[in-house]
Amino acid sequence: MTLIRLVRAELRKLTTTKMPLAFLLVLIAISATTAIAVIFGADADGSKTFISTADDQRSLMAFAANATMIAGLFGAIAVAREYGHGTVIPMFLSEPRRSRAMVAQYSAVFIGGGVLGLVGAALTIIGVAVGLTTTEFGFMLSAAGVAQVLAASALAGAAGALLGAGLGAIIRNTGGAATGAVVALLILPPLLVQLASGTASWIPASLAAVLSGVSTETAIPAAMAALAIWALIPAAAGLLAVRRRDVV
Repeated sequence: MTLIRLVRAELRKLTTTKMPLAFLLVLIAISATTAIAVIFGADADGSKTFISTADDQRSLMAFAANATMIAGLFGAIAVAREYGHGTVIPMFLSEPRRSRAMVAQYSAVFIGGGVLGLVGAALTIIGVAVGLTTTEFGFMLSAAGVAQVLAASALAGAAGALLGAGLGAIIRNTGGAATGAVVALLILPPLLVQLASGTASWIPASLAAVLSGVSTETAIPAAMAALAIWALIPAAAGLLAVRRRDVV
């Protein structure tokens, strides 16, 4: 079977379950919460300066950090559940070369994570835009700024999903893999910053802020490369683990 057909099969597996719908509902809930914050939220003095400038609005709409976390859970669950449900067996029977099978699975999860990030960012932008109509402030972010927020979220989502997929392949238990993704993306980065303050610019949340245009701590190419490293190390470890151990 060609790699393209393998990827298509993996995408079909992802899109024919209830999991994408569950994550979509989460994204809708986040965007609705953001809209409510714009409509009813206020600063300590009762003003709405948190949406008064284009930079403030960009910061509110920047979804890349959330995309990394949400897609990380998506990738971890998508891969780990294959072992819990036993569907990993027909996957490797259809393609006995485990490396190719895992590349196809990683590719599908990567695409899925990117779509989740893109949709999440789009819904958040729509939520902010709708909320702004109830305030004295208009939508100030330029078309280029909107495009950057969308692209950053898609990239962060794809990277997060790949990281989660690697953890799912290593741990093989859905709950454990989801916990691993939370540890890797939510708990470990602050600990790294506490141990070495110089790492603050290189944790996923900081990199997502750079990609979204919220921060200029590092150059965008460097942020992209660092985010890729965060994703590729667990993915490579997962691939190595799959190649060296029994399927079940």
